[in-house]
Amino acid sequence: MAQTRERVPVVIVEYDQIANTIARRIAEIIRERNAQGRPAVLGLATGSTPIGIYRELIRLHREEGLDFSNVVSFNLDEYYPMEPESIHSYQRYMRENLFDHINIPRGNAHLPPGNIERARVEEACQQYEDAIRAAGGIDFQILGIGKTGHIGFNEPGSGVGSRTRVIALDTVTRRDAAADFFGEDNVPTEAVTMGVASILDAREIALVATGEHKAAIVRRSVEGEPDPDVAATYLQDHPNATFYLDPAAAAELTRIKTPWVVGEVAWNRKLEIEAVIWLSQTTGKSILKLDPEDYRENHLSALLARYGSAGPLNGEVFNALISKIRGRSKLPQGKRIIVFSPHPDDDVISMGGILNKLHQNDNDIIVAYQTSGNIAVFDHEVRRYLDFLQRFGSDFADDGKLQDLTNRMEAFLDSKHPGQVDIPEVQTIKQRIREAEAVSGIETFGMTRDQACFLKLPFYQTGKVRKDPIGPEDVAIVLRLLEEHRPELIYVAGDLSDPHGTHRMCLEAVERALQQYSGEQPEVWYYRGAWQEWSVSDADILVPLSEEELRTKILAIYKHQSQKDKAPFPGQDEREFWQRVEERNTGTARIVDQLGLPEYFAMEAYVVRKNGQPVEQETISTSALARPPRHRRATDVPGARGVVLAGAAAG
Repeated sequence: MAQTRERVPVVIVEYDQIANTIARRIAEIIRERNAQGRPAVLGLATGSTPIGIYRELIRLHREEGLDFSNVVSFNLDEYYPMEPESIHSYQRYMRENLFDHINIPRGNAHLPPGNIERARVEEACQQYEDAIRAAGGIDFQILGIGKTGHIGFNEPGSGVGSRTRVIALDTVTRRDAAADFFGEDNVPTEAVTMGVASILDAREIALVATGEHKAAIVRRSVEGEPDPDVAATYLQDHPNATFYLDPAAAAELTRIKTPWVVGEVAWNRKLEIEAVIWLSQTTGKSILKLDPEDYRENHLSALLARYGSAGPLNGEVFNALISKIRGRSKLPQGKRIIVFSPHPDDDVISMGGILNKLHQNDNDIIVAYQTSGNIAVFDHEVRRYLDFLQRFGSDFADDGKLQDLTNRMEAFLDSKHPGQVDIPEVQTIKQRIREAEAVSGIETFGMTRDQACFLKLPFYQTGKVRKDPIGPEDVAIVLRLLEEHRPELIYVAGDLSDPHGTHRMCLEAVERALQQYSGEQPEVWYYRGAWQEWSVSDADILVPLSEEELRTKILAIYKHQSQKDKAPFPGQDEREFWQRVEERNTGTARIVDQLGLPEYFAMEAYVVRKNGQPVEQETISTSALARPPRHRRATDVPGARGVVLAGAAAG
C-alpha cells in the first residue's frame, strides 16, 4: 500500500466535502445520544478551519430540524486576558458563527476562562476539566493545526499528560494571529487551552487542515515520530482520530508527492513528469543526463521499464517541459481578457510579468479588483493623506466641509483601539488609497485607468479581518462583468495559502459566476505568487521574464506604497512582496536551468483549465498560432542566455 508511512488515518477531499462529512457525523452523534437520553458532548474549535462545518450545522438545524437543545459543548481555547465582547474573543466568534444560529442552551456552551483574574486561573482550569468529566466526556472533538503543529494552543513542549492550563504562545503562533489583531504587538502573549490529555480523552477526533501552508506540518504530524515539539503527532496513538485534508494540505504526504517511493503507482504523463523532475533534483543531474542506474536506485524501475531505457523517457519529459515555456510571441494576442485580482495588488505581485506582455500583445484587458483591500492600510497612511487634504483645503477649498471631515476622521483615529472597525469615512479613504495605487500599478505597463474595474464585493465589506461568506450578490457582481466583457480568457488567483482566506473566497465567487455564465466558457489561467509559486511540475505554462521585465514588474509593485516597507498583513514571510516575487520568479528560472532546460533570468508559472479540466499543452490559447519549430536558439526568447535547445522550442 502507498499509505504505509502514514501513522494515522487520512482522508483527502475538497473542503466542502470535509465540512459536510464532519457536520453529518456530528448530527449522527447528536441523534444517537438523544435516542439514548443523554447529551451529545462536542469539542469545538475556532479560526477559519471549522467555519464550513458550522455553516453546515446551522443549515441542518434550520432545514432538517437538527436539535441542539441537548448538546453540551466545550471549546479548545481562549486568549488570555480576553474580554468576552472583544472582537478578538473566541466567545464572540462562537456566538457569531454558531451559537446564535442554533438552539443550544447558553448554559451548555463552555469556553475556557479568558477574563478571570490571574489568581483564580488555575482553579478555573480545574473546574473546566471537572465540567468535561461531569458531562460524560467529549464525544466528538474538532481540531485545527497550527504551523508549529499545535492542537488547541498546545505549543512545542506540551506533554502528553497536560490538562487545561495557561500557556505562553509561541512566536510563530502570535505572528500567525497578527492579522486578526492588526499587528503582532496587539496579540496576547498567553492563552488558556485544553491540554493534550484533555483532547486525547475525546472518543472521536477530526483534525481538519486546508491550504498549502499547512502541508509541511501535516506531513510531520502524520508521518513523523510522536514528538512533544509537535503536539499533533500525539494523535497517532488515538484509537479513533482522523486527519481530514484538502489536496493542498496533503501535497507533501509521501503517497501524494512521491508515491513511487512507497509502492506501485498507475503511471500517467503528469506523474512521469513529477517523477523525472524529482529524480533530477535528487541526483543533481539534468534530465537528459539521467541514466538507468539513477532510475533503479531511486524506486523508479517500473517507470524505466515502461520506456525500455532512460533516453526516450528523458527526452519525453524534457520536451514536455520545453513545451510549457511561452515567450511573448506564444502568449495570447487580440483576445478579450479579464484579470481577477482579489486585492488591489495581487495582479502585479503574482502576474505582473505576463500582464505586461498581454498588454503589449494588444489584448483587450480588464483588471477586476474584487475587494477594496481597505483593511490592509495602516492608520498612519490615512493620517498622511488627511494632512494632505487639510493642506489642499487651505489652498483651494473655502467652505469648511473638508476641514470638518478630516477633523472627524482624525478624532476617530486618536481614540481608536486595536482591531476596532473603522468608521465609514476612514474605510472609504483607505479604499481610495488602494484604488489609486492599483491604477498607478497597471499604468507602469502603459495601461490606462479605464482598464481598472473595482468590484467591491460585499463579502469583504465587514471592516474586520473575518469576512462574510460568499453570497448571491458577490456572484451577481462577477457575473455582470462576465456578461458585459464576454472574456475568452480569465486569470484568477489559485493561491490558497492566503492567510485570511480572501483569495479562496474570491476564487469561489468567480467559479460560481462561471457556472451561471451564459456565454462560452473562457479558458482559466490560475496564478500564484503572493504567498508561493506553482511548481515546475504543476505548472502548465512557464512565462520567461528578462531582467528588465522583472524590474518593471517590481516597479509596478512599488506603486502600492501602502503595502511597501511593511505590509499590514504580510503572513509568515517578513520580506516585502517585491522581495518575495524576485526570489520566487528567479527561483523558478533556476530550477528550470538545473533541469537542463534553457537558462532564463526569471519565470512566472500558471495552471490552465477549461470547463474545469486541464487543457492540453498544444491547445492553450495558441489555436491561431503555428506550432513552435523543433529547433530554435534560446536567445530568441526574452531572458534566455544563449543555451541551444535539443529538439524542442523555447517559444
